[in-house]
Amino acid sequence: MDWFKKMNLPNKLTVLRVLAIPLFLFFLYVTKGVFRFLPLLIFIAAAVTDAIDGYIARRDNLVTDFGKFMDPLADKLLTASAFIAFVEMGYMSAWVVVLIISREFLVSGFRTLAASKGVTIAANPWGKIKTVFQMILIVVVLFNYTGYFAFTNGWVNPLVAVVVLLTVTSGATYIYENMNVIKA
Repeated sequence: MDWFKKMNLPNKLTVLRVLAIPLFLFFLYVTKGVFRFLPLLIFIAAAVTDAIDGYIARRDNLVTDFGKFMDPLADKLLTASAFIAFVEMGYMSAWVVVLIISREFLVSGFRTLAASKGVTIAANPWGKIKTVFQMILIVVVLFNYTGYFAFTNGWVNPLVAVVVLLTVTSGATYIYENMNVIKA
């Protein structure tokens, strides 16, 4: 645990977000009644740490290579875990989740290729918007999952459609804007 103590606050928050994933999944599968709020609360806390760690890192000049690598990976692991669980639970179609995860692998592959050529590719605004809507979709599904907010069920399919559109748009834009990585 000495390595954790030596980390700056943004990196600690990123690590905690990754460690929250098994807890999120555990409570998603084993809770009943009012305890069905636990996965929702864990996910919201993890999503909030994503915003906070980035803000603190930029504000206090604490941006590190670890953070640049792990922060987006933590986000992808958190959202992919939720989406895969939602397929099993019947909230989402597998093809939607495959599309979302494929986009993430493709963009990560582009970033890896660019990094091998000494180029850093920043996230584009479409990708950030996509991530926000993915988080909103997950929160809506989790509200529905609690059993106390059944009205949110009608929001799931429209949000899935928006997430699919943003996933395709952000992925296509990302590739188009960075084609020079392939050509070089």
